[in-house]
Amino acid sequence: MVQGDAFHPDLRGAARWLPRSPVNKRSLPVVRALSGLASRRVPRDVRVEPAGDITVRVYRPPTAPARSPGLLWIHGGGYVIGSAAQDDWLCRHFARELGIVVVSADYRLAPEHPFPVPLHDCHDALAWMARQPDIDAERIAIGGASAGGGLAAALALLAHERGEVRPVFQLLAYPMIDDRTVLRTDLDESHFRLWNNKANAFGWQSYTGLAPGSPSISGLAAPARYEDLSGLPPAWIGVGSLDLFHDEDLAYAKRLADSGIACETLVVDGAFHGFDEVFAKTGVAKGFRTAQVAALAAAL
Repeated sequence: MVQGDAFHPDLRGAARWLPRSPVNKRSLPVVRALSGLASRRVPRDVRVEPAGDITVRVYRPPTAPARSPGLLWIHGGGYVIGSAAQDDWLCRHFARELGIVVVSADYRLAPEHPFPVPLHDCHDALAWMARQPDIDAERIAIGGASAGGGLAAALALLAHERGEVRPVFQLLAYPMIDDRTVLRTDLDESHFRLWNNKANAFGWQSYTGLAPGSPSISGLAAPARYEDLSGLPPAWIGVGSLDLFHDEDLAYAKRLADSGIACETLVVDGAFHGFDEVFAKTGVAKGFRTAQVAALAAAL
């Protein structure tokens, strides 16, 4: 019996009805078909542009300077589901609240397109942003949620390696960054929602093409494995206390800080994975977004 009082009061009533594992090999086509319905519609205030082998969705505020700061946003979905369209509302919120140009990458998904394809797609989107005359290439932040947060963290590493575009900030919402979490047997999963270790195993296997925990998995696929974190942009990491990624995210935040990288962390007590997207109108979700906007405002 799940103890309801473990959940944040704003989330307690609905938590009992939510699945713990939203996707597996059998359900993948169905979940993709349902999520794909949203991507067919392009709102009038959103522009779709080609960027390398993918497209990006562009959100501009009602009024913006000639050269605006920018945010590259990367959607979540365990590396296997989702699309840029699912975060139209969030990207529009960032653009409006901050007065910046927001670009969302519609990267290709695993297992059809495993690592490094999605990461390279995101780098193409970043390079596209840096070429736009209305975006200040020296004031671009990168961010994402869940697998999107993992890709954002990996993109910060790849951009540092290549040195072509240098993001000034990384905004990581409960990022999926360590395949080795799949190997843990000490986890109490009774309060996990929307992503458990079974789904985690499927996501990592699909993305890397290797068994989670394999010593040959690259640090650019699983950023928690990357050895040298020095020289990266400052970061903000937010995660719920009931999120599968809680421990790996705080461990990564500590490693960033130990490497001399400014890293602000926010742990939302009683919040599970994806709480802010599924229950966007709750007070706890609004508070999470307010913290993100404040972090971006300070950085940009």
